[in-house]
Amino acid sequence: MLRSPGEAVNRKRVPRLMRVMGVECLFCRPKGAVTSRCHKKYPYLLKGVVIDRPGPVWSADVPDVPMARGFLDLVATIGWYSGLVVRWRLSNSLDGSFCQAMREESLTVGCPEIFTTDPGVPFPSSAWTNRVEAAGVNVRQDGVGRCLDNIVVERLWRSVKYEDLYPKRYATVRELEVGLRWYFAFYNAVRPHQSLGYRTPASVHGGV
Repeated sequence: MLRSPGEAVNRKRVPRLMRVMGVECLFCRPKGAVTSRCHKKYPYLLKGVVIDRPGPVWSADVPDVPMARGFLDLVATIGWYSGLVVRWRLSNSLDGSFCQAMREESLTVGCPEIFTTDPGVPFPSSAWTNRVEAAGVNVRQDGVGRCLDNIVVERLWRSVKYEDLYPKRYATVRELEVGLRWYFAFYNAVRPHQSLGYRTPASVHGGV
């Protein structure tokens, strides 16, 4: 981003100036997911899958969003090819309905071949899996210890938390909604991604 307006900046200079100014990066700590152990098991579908175009694989996940008092739940669908955030929603209760609403919104703009999630609530529920399969999409859920299978969406949450949520510390739901709406638009269309050759997800995907 510093290079985009024509500034002569390299990687070594940025850490050096950060040290001079006393600026430090925030780092996340590992946290296990809350899983359901009685759900249907699905076969492993990602082995040998080549992600060479928009659409073959989507991921969804639900992290906690810290607030000044308590927390909210956030869910989003992200495409593996470009890292584009397809759709997202907030909720103050993990009853699953907001995840289903987000899923329906996502399916209106595209239909992947594989929809992968972790085994945490609410994804193992029949309300989620039956609807995904009815749309002609294969369901894939990580097994215990297979967190790297959902790494695309986990990287998204790291960016959301450490670039937006933690520094801004939203006090109200309204502020959070407005802030996330701005951030996801920024993430999709403005923020350059190293993994995409410093292009944006929207430019790689074609825009959704």
